[in-house]
Amino acid sequence: MRNNEERFGAVAQVDSAPSLVETTSNNSNALNFVAPTDFVELPSKGQFYPEDHPLHNKEHLEIRQMTAKDEDILTSRSLLKKGVAIERLLENLIVDKTINIAELLVGDKNAIMIRARISAYGDLYETKIQCPYCTSLNSHEFNLEDIKPKEFKKSLATSTKNGAFTIELPTSKVKVEVRFLTGEDEARLLAVSEKKKQHNLLDNSVTDQMKSFIVSVNNVTDRGEVYSFVDNMLAKDSRYLRNTYIDLVPNIELTQNFKCQSCSTEMDMEVPFTTDFFWPK
Repeated sequence: MRNNEERFGAVAQVDSAPSLVETTSNNSNALNFVAPTDFVELPSKGQFYPEDHPLHNKEHLEIRQMTAKDEDILTSRSLLKKGVAIERLLENLIVDKTINIAELLVGDKNAIMIRARISAYGDLYETKIQCPYCTSLNSHEFNLEDIKPKEFKKSLATSTKNGAFTIELPTSKVKVEVRFLTGEDEARLLAVSEKKKQHNLLDNSVTDQMKSFIVSVNNVTDRGEVYSFVDNMLAKDSRYLRNTYIDLVPNIELTQNFKCQSCSTEMDMEVPFTTDFFWPK
């Protein structure tokens, strides 16, 4: 983290009163402040970006700490309505402006979001959790400092030249090439899901996600054939592919312990990104 070496200065005493212009200038200099920065450990370690990408083989990313002006982004009605407030915030905080927020891998984006939240509002995140067993609503506190990059299980698949991976399905023995989704992919999938809800259509989020991260099937890249394969994939192969993808993708470990205050059920639960995350009470 950068240290702010600038201090609030005192105006020197002089025999004659300073002019209004001089006073304004001195106060402006005295109040100059450079927001400190943090370095975020990227789960991907920069390994899955193209060679011409600014994060290629970079293990850390520098971000500014949030300011009051950044909070204005989080309360902007127009940005909230469009669903882009978080993206605009992260875009503002990233020091290297050559980095396109939409091109960030989902795991790296999550890590940046966690670090930005900690630096702004602290490591304790209190939110409401509904128990999946008794459905009671619980106030629960998560410690964001406990969230670390998860282990990258590269042995589960075979890497390809373009930074993708090939997974062999257990039943059909079909070889499926997958890539890691970006923030842009995630936003598109969310928009499609919301649209289907609005029109009371069947939620195909499971197959939609697979269609997004599958590059080829037995070296066939035609999107029509890939989509047809996904729709007709055996359930056992589908489950294996999704679980392997989750284990393979570079991300942060969001699972923490939760105990229901009503029924005492205890389980591991993924930290939810609710409205309390960047809008704490």
